[in-house]
This record gives sequence, C-alpha cells and structure tokens, in this order.
Amino acid sequence: MNTVMSNKRIIALYVLPSLFLLLAIIYVPIVLTGYYGLMEWNGIGKPDFIGLDNYKTLMRDSVFWHSTYHSLLFALLSTLCLILYLAVALVLSGKIRGANLLRKIYLLPMLLSSVAIAQLWQKVYHPTNGILNGILEKLGVENTPSWLADPHLVLYAIFIPILWQFAGFYILIYYAALKNIPASLEEAARIDGATSLQVALRIKLPLISEVLKVTVVLAVVGSLKYFDLIYVMTDGGPNQASEVMASYMYHKAFKEFDFGYGSAIGFFLLVICLAATWVIRRATAAKDTIQYS
Repeated sequence: MNTVMSNKRIIALYVLPSLFLLLAIIYVPIVLTGYYGLMEWNGIGKPDFIGLDNYKTLMRDSVFWHSTYHSLLFALLSTLCLILYLAVALVLSGKIRGANLLRKIYLLPMLLSSVAIAQLWQKVYHPTNGILNGILEKLGVENTPSWLADPHLVLYAIFIPILWQFAGFYILIYYAALKNIPASLEEAARIDGATSLQVALRIKLPLISEVLKVTVVLAVVGSLKYFDLIYVMTDGGPNQASEVMASYMYHKAFKEFDFGYGSAIGFFLLVICLAATWVIRRATAAKDTIQYS
C-alpha cells in the first residue's frame, strides 16, 4: 500500500477525477460568469464585448444597491441568530428531560424543501385566512398587517421562516461540538465552584471557537446568496422591497434576458462572499487554538 501511495502517477490518477469535477462544476462557471459579465448578451445570439460597461451600470443601479442592503441585513440577522441557536444547543447538551425529542423536533424543517416551507408560511401570513392574523384578531388587534405586502414588514416576515428553516442545522452542529467536550473538564470546573454560566462562557465556548467561526462564515455567505424561499414567497416584491442580490440576478438574466448584466451581478456577488469570508477569518483569527484531549 505504501508503495502504491508513493507513486506519483497513482496519486494523480486518484486526484484527477475529483479535480476535473471541481473545475467543471465550480471554477469554469466562475470564469465564464466573469467573462459574460464583460458582454452584452441575451443568451442566444453572439455576445458583444462591451468591457466594464455592465459593472459601471451596476455601480449606478439603485435597485442593485437596495438588494445588496437587503442581503447584508439578512447576513447580519442570521449571524445574530447564531446566539439563539447556540443557547438552545447549550441547553440540549445538558442533562434535561426530553432533549432527544427536542433535537428531533428542531431537525424537522431540514426535511422540508424551501418551496414547501415557502408555501407553508404563505398560508401563515395570509392577510385574511392566515393563522398569524387570526391569532392577532383573537387578541383584539383590529388592523392586522399584510405581512408580505407591506414594504416595511416583508423582509422581517421572510426572515422568520429562514430562521426556522436553518435552526436544526446550526443547533445540530453546536450540539455535536459541545458533546465532544470531555465531561471531566466540566466536572472539574463544578468542583471549583463554577456556575453553569461560567462553565458555558469560560470552558465550552472557547473550546468550540473554531466551530463558531465556521458557522459564522456559513451564516453570512449563505444569507448573501439566499434565493429560493424569497423567490417563491414574494419574487422580490412588493415593489422590490424584498429583492436580494441573487433574486435580482435571476430577474435580470432569466426574465429580462440580459445575461451579461446578470453575470456581472453574479460575479459581484461572488466577490462580496469572498470578501466577507476573508474579513470574518481575519477578524476571528487567533494565534493559539485551545485543544483538549
């Protein structure tokens, strides 16, 4: 076995299939997106090279900047919600009754597709027959809001199902990391008189700091490129009040058939995601990593 793995030709033979898939699925589309961003093209005829005109138009496009703001707002809210997910995971990782059942309940939204979740929450938010407005009317609220038709409420109304959809995913990650911490560390802290809060803040959180960094990157990048649930629930409306970068790119490319401009938006979105990842990694970089055995 050692002889085989020391043969460079054999190693190349193992690596080439995955490298080919990586190039075909990720890197080649990225290069093509950047290339078509320099073109004026409707997706059918011959592309016309126009240089940086699409990007110059992008810088002056107020709708694009509003959609960028909405995506950044989702990223901020998603990052803040990680605190809630972490708190739930901390509780579930303790010795509480019904923890196994609660974990299964939190994972249920992960079994549903984004389209099914969007359809479900459209019914919840329905202005006349929706469950939410029905509860508000029972509580005495006379003018119940139109959640998905109010430009001031629609973004926050959409974020609730997103929060619900990904709760199980992040809770499961945090729960697995917390359960991997040796119980002897917590027992020693308890003997020294540490409270539950002190154990969580001074022992558990530092030990899962690398996991926390990964989830922050996942939350931010995932929010910046989020599309499907928003598209099904509002299609960016009303009056583009819930438009995000990914949905705006879709509208330009596949509804207005301006593939050049849509590619420019997509490439700019990629740059923002990479920049956000770099900033997060730099901001959370630590010289020493806490390890335990």
